[in-house]
Amino acid sequence: MRICAVELKSNEAIICILALEKGLFNVPDCRARKLTLTDTQGTKALHAFQSEFAKLLSDYQVDKVVIRERPTKGKFAGSAAGFKMEAAIQLIEGLDAQVVTNTAIKESLKRTPLEVTTKDVGLKQFQEAAFTTGFAFLNAK
Repeated sequence: MRICAVELKSNEAIICILALEKGLFNVPDCRARKLTLTDTQGTKALHAFQSEFAKLLSDYQVDKVVIRERPTKGKFAGSAAGFKMEAAIQLIEGLDAQVVTNTAIKESLKRTPLEVTTKDVGLKQFQEAAFTTGFAFLNAK
């Protein structure tokens, strides 16, 4: 199973592609580490973001997208642009997208802790949350 884990921050979708094959994790090279929604008010930019994301998933043969949940209220609440991007991702035709709660991620990591760092697998530091989301999701399955 190949997934694309997503963390939404402000107007950026930080991504990490992970594959679980025969019990082994693989983090393939990807041409994009994050996708940006340039105009948060216009529909044209939102369609362009959705098309770019769909093309990336198609090119890397991704089976499922897992999105890290963001709070809707409080100090750490997600931005309006983030929720627009989440909806655009979830509405890609033929895509299986799922939102993963922080509680589910913590429980999965408690059962199977990460033994590698983002640097060990060739990712940038800002991709850590997306990587842990994908790792936790695949271990929960």
